[in-house]
Amino acid sequence: MKSQLTKKIVERFSRQIVLKDIGILGQKKILSSKVLIIGMGGLGSPVAEFLSRAGIGSLGIVDDDKVGLSNLHRQSLYNTSDIGKFKVKVVKDKIEKINPHTRVNIYKIRLNDNNFKKIINDYDYIVDGSDNFKTKFLLNDFCLKFKKTLVTGAISKFDGHIFTFNFKNKKLPCLRCFFQESNISDDLLNCESEGILGTVAGIVGTIQANEVIKKILNIGTGLDGYIFILNLLHLNFRKVKLKKRKNCICR
Repeated sequence: MKSQLTKKIVERFSRQIVLKDIGILGQKKILSSKVLIIGMGGLGSPVAEFLSRAGIGSLGIVDDDKVGLSNLHRQSLYNTSDIGKFKVKVVKDKIEKINPHTRVNIYKIRLNDNNFKKIINDYDYIVDGSDNFKTKFLLNDFCLKFKKTLVTGAISKFDGHIFTFNFKNKKLPCLRCFFQESNISDDLLNCESEGILGTVAGIVGTIQANEVIKKILNIGTGLDGYIFILNLLHLNFRKVKLKKRKNCICR
């Protein structure tokens, strides 16, 4: 989206623009920002929706999966008529109806070293909505290499984790400082075996979108170097500081 504010654009985002931390200049920053979302499931759906509603200029969405019946209780951009369709195509259509000014680029791929390298530099901010650690570590390593901001989310049962990594700051830890590859299993993120309450996905994804907007505007208190832990069954919330691990790749 062009950063020029027409009368209609000002009206569309008037409730944001009136905020003293955003204003006209802040809205222009949002309109000119480029965000890539990996995974269009329970986390990626609210991220894409609320970033487009905020006015993000360019949105990249990555997923090679199709909509299934079991997705519908938590993946908010899909409905029954979308079953069997590719998620990225459904999301592009929905986002263009929500905000036709947001340019949506779709990547119907399973992310790997080669294809991620080709697209990462087209975006300023990377959002991780994936459901496996192989992808999460791939995002971590590439964002570290290319000095991108990465907002990572993870959900299971009634719990959510959110990390923000500003890899322009060499003093801060990375995802590998918290999760060690040899000691984890994708079962931790498996909604099929572990279960997930749909509202948990929506809340965590919305917080991820909120963190991206704060980063774009450089406002508020962020999660650089911290993990935000939510238990929505008992309404427990913690913000825990992360430390760099010895011999980690981010050292």
